[in-house]
Amino acid sequence: MTGAIHHVVFDIGKVLIHYDPNIPFSRLIPDEAERRYFFEHICTHDWNIEQDRGRDWAEAEKLLVALHPDRESHIRAFRKHWREMVPYAYPQSVALMQRLIADGRDVTMLTNFAADTFAEARQIFPFLNEPRGVTVSGEVKLIKPDSRIYDLHAKTFGLAPAHTLFIDDAPANVTAARNAGWQSVLFTSPEKLEEDLRGYGLI
Repeated sequence: MTGAIHHVVFDIGKVLIHYDPNIPFSRLIPDEAERRYFFEHICTHDWNIEQDRGRDWAEAEKLLVALHPDRESHIRAFRKHWREMVPYAYPQSVALMQRLIADGRDVTMLTNFAADTFAEARQIFPFLNEPRGVTVSGEVKLIKPDSRIYDLHAKTFGLAPAHTLFIDDAPANVTAARNAGWQSVLFTSPEKLEEDLRGYGLI
């Protein structure tokens, strides 16, 4: 660990709040094999990430319904039941972020998130309004691990990359942050995050 940390940047999904599309779809598609097929071949990760990149939900649904007209109700259910996919926050992670803010640390967030669902997330989880600011992929039309979103975030919030610590649950995003000149840790649990923050002298 080199260089004092002046800025801490949090990812959101699976770091501060839980995300699992299986929650509503366990009810909508009870058969596990059929549900797995639906996520692997219809409402796939690659399809969903384009909403994080800024594609409108109406366009996204239209694209899939044209390809799979017999699955229209399930395709439209993905956005319709989105709130069920984010059922709770991770209280220990949130407490660590709030502690950093209370201690006067500069805290921002960098997230892959569709613009409209992030607006809803801010209503559901008010603590998302507490950091100094956020870069939302769906608003800036860039997604992690594209190096440009790290550079944009640093420029937007006046961060010195070498003195910035990034926290994310995806190894590719952690690596990309390091390649952008940031310091970065992989989130695996709140306990490990607390240990990492202590190691950097932040708490």
